[in-house]
Amino acid sequence: MNDGIKTELSYAADMQRVVHFFETLTVKSAQEQLEHVYAPDAYFKDPFNEVRGLANIKPLFVHMFTQVENPRFVVTSTVLQGDSAFMTWEFLFHMRRYARDEQCIRGATHFRFAPDGRVNFHRDYWDAAEELYEKIPFVSSLMRMLKRIARK
Repeated sequence: MNDGIKTELSYAADMQRVVHFFETLTVKSAQEQLEHVYAPDAYFKDPFNEVRGLANIKPLFVHMFTQVENPRFVVTSTVLQGDSAFMTWEFLFHMRRYARDEQCIRGATHFRFAPDGRVNFHRDYWDAAEELYEKIPFVSSLMRMLKRIARK
């Protein structure tokens, strides 16, 4: 660091810390390490949630472990420019009620880092219809019908 100003190199270390956090995520790490990764007033948005503050983000990570079995992220690429980063990933899991096969959601996350290196902005981009709803019995047939209607 130079006079309190973060450099791209120091943000690269922050990004590596975030990648490691996601690739080794457990319910325990979500409960105990999230405050080392996310700023107290961080903003989080995904296709289902939009919250601000670590106290509201932590339950979302913990809840993931009650909704699906064996969840894990595989980070496939990262891009860093200044305090902004972009990470593509595969989220692998087993659905508790429906499919026995391992499922995969492909998506991307835009991060922005606070001056202290913690994430203060997290925005997920993934297609809930294609990546999730189409894999659920009964809902999948409805989704296929809606796609056919939309194409006409």
